[in-house]
Amino acid sequence: MRKKRIAIALGHDALGTTLPEQQKAAGEAAKAIADLVQDDCEIVITHSNGPQVGMIHTAMSEFHRLYTEYTATPMAVCSAMSQGYIGYDLQQAIRSELVGRGVYRTVSTLLTQVVVDPYDDAFYKPTKIIGRVMNEEEARAEEKKGNHVTPVEGGYRRIVAAPTPIEIVELDAITTLMDANQIVIAAGGGIPVLQQGTKLKGASAVIEKDLIAGLLADGVNADQLIILTDVECVYKDFGKEKQEPIYMMDCETARKYIEEGQFGKGNMQPKIETALSFIGDSGSRSVLITKLSSIKDAIHGRTGTVIRK
Repeated sequence: MRKKRIAIALGHDALGTTLPEQQKAAGEAAKAIADLVQDDCEIVITHSNGPQVGMIHTAMSEFHRLYTEYTATPMAVCSAMSQGYIGYDLQQAIRSELVGRGVYRTVSTLLTQVVVDPYDDAFYKPTKIIGRVMNEEEARAEEKKGNHVTPVEGGYRRIVAAPTPIEIVELDAITTLMDANQIVIAAGGGIPVLQQGTKLKGASAVIEKDLIAGLLADGVNADQLIILTDVECVYKDFGKEKQEPIYMMDCETARKYIEEGQFGKGNMQPKIETALSFIGDSGSRSVLITKLSSIKDAIHGRTGTVIRK
């Protein structure tokens, strides 16, 4: 009998921002993941990388500014660095938690590239602010390189695109590792690349964490996608006096609520849209949305929001 296959998407709140926060959050995530491993599930983990890639980009840009003989670091390389940095902490924490329980399973972090469309509208309308605050002269120099900047308090900052991910390049490797009973950390933030003949070229962009989570879950044919965010469950009329928790929701109801504007376009709605895309016409797939500290209760049906066809 096939084991239950679960894709887990760790959001900003499940990872923290600083190194100490990230290490603490990784330890908490490891406990929840170990519970699922002991339930005999196959696990693939993806994660956000917004604060981390921003920190790396800022550090490398400042290094280049002070030591001009060193080449500036492209965004795609910063994304790759963030995957290794986050994957290392998660890999260590999960392995330690499992060994402490007497469970011996290999945990692997896989550097993962994601193909994007060079003609994606996002490249013409970049929205993601990243990097340090620059003065006007530095901002104009960035624009001469073909980069985009936007005014912020105290100066200017760079903005990059967030195109839709089309294909995970290393999907076969991820699936092979899962089939070998390994816990896999992959596609965290996704390293955006452009297909140019037989070559892949890093793109100056970032990937939305919800979109890559859905693409990964679908690619490995997961039975369930668990999206960990900053709230215990999805709410109707969120933020209003009459907000109501939603513990179970079918896809038709979810679409109706999206049309009514119940979720907020930049907040919960992308997660609901990812859930609908992942579930599709499947009668067996499901999505669980909750926060990290509530995952144990959510898995046992005591909280969280479950979405099914």
